[in-house]
Amino acid sequence: MSWKTERADGAGLDLDEVLAVYHESGLGERRPVEDRDRMAAMIRQANLVVVARDPDGTLIGIARSITDFSYVTYLSDIAVVRRHQRSGVGRALLEATRQEAPDAKVVLLSAPAATAYYPRVGFTRHDSAWVLSPGAPLQGPRAQP
Repeated sequence: MSWKTERADGAGLDLDEVLAVYHESGLGERRPVEDRDRMAAMIRQANLVVVARDPDGTLIGIARSITDFSYVTYLSDIAVVRRHQRSGVGRALLEATRQEAPDAKVVLLSAPAATAYYPRVGFTRHDSAWVLSPGAPLQGPRAQP
């Protein structure tokens, strides 16, 4: 292993370095990487961020989560630069995330290309995830006041 993982303060991370990981991992294709303010807020406001760095300190992976540290950790992003994929960095980021909230289950929405990865590292499929996109109208009758 020629890299190490550690918990990080999202607000203290260099945004350009983080964006490079998103671009070089492929996750940037599904995140608003061109909107620097939004990406900065995403990193800053996540209450659990774990990073992987190579021996010279270069950021090579990031796991960004929202958690209550008790019941559930929502893993929003896990990104590893392509040259380090399939080397254990992603698994180490997952383990470091679990160590920060050991009593909480980890829940995520998988990128289409990663659906085969998660069962290999111990995740089980859950078929009742639902997504309500920003601006999408709620349907059905309105609640009475």
